[in-house]
Amino acid sequence: MSKPRRHSEEFKREAVKLVTDGGYTTAQAARSLGINENLLRKWRHKYSPEEKAMQIKDVKETEAQELARLREENRRLRMERDILKKATAFFANEKN
Repeated sequence: MSKPRRHSEEFKREAVKLVTDGGYTTAQAARSLGINENLLRKWRHKYSPEEKAMQIKDVKETEAQELARLREENRRLRMERDILKKATAFFANEKN
């Protein structure tokens, strides 16, 4: 069984550029570099500028959803607090 090869980050990025900028298909680039096509697909997913942009967009959307949820929860909790303050004041005045 052959020993797995370690590829440098630069090699991986250049391999991805063959597909994204060089006009090669993933299969063509993988064959010319002597690597497995699935390995190049993984690198492309990791190093492709489009993938990075999509990952950042997903994070921003997730953060925006979380922010909206927290704002709504904050609004509701403030309203509940205000109601409890008014009820406390009402019952305090009623005892007198």
